[in-house]
Amino acid sequence: MTVHLLTREQTLPGSPDTVFPFFGAARNLEAITPAWLGFRVLTPEPIEMGAGTLIDYRLRLHGIPLRWRTRIETWEPGRRFVDAQVSGPYALWHHTHEFAEDPARPGWTTMRDTVRYALPLGPLGELAHRLLVRRDLDRIFDHRATAVAAQLSRASSSSLGSPG
Repeated sequence: MTVHLLTREQTLPGSPDTVFPFFGAARNLEAITPAWLGFRVLTPEPIEMGAGTLIDYRLRLHGIPLRWRTRIETWEPGRRFVDAQVSGPYALWHHTHEFAEDPARPGWTTMRDTVRYALPLGPLGELAHRLLVRRDLDRIFDHRATAVAAQLSRASSSSLGSPG
């Protein structure tokens, strides 16, 4: 099995303690996932996040309906969390989200995604990776970067105008 690596880094307004809760709310994943995936969180509210939490999703990829279940493996509010696929389209999906104060910009957070993933079906899966999967993941994470920045800017702007 070939394990692939996807890493992304983004600087966001706010301290790690103020940015982390946005990512720690499972429903927010719907708001930062491209519409063409038809992504929905199926787990009923409230979702109590912590190590061991299971979350179920539904999505549609290239016309194929998929279900996906992940488990929160590590939960360190303000610092990091890790989700791993329990069942779904990958042979391996291990996603680490890390949050740290940006030393160059006090009051800002550097958020890093590190995804280790592998596809099923051996050589056929590797062909799919070269033709579709890596491109799709790049598009998804590009969209997420833009959507996250917009969501956090909107939240930051609305809190600036609120009393107290």
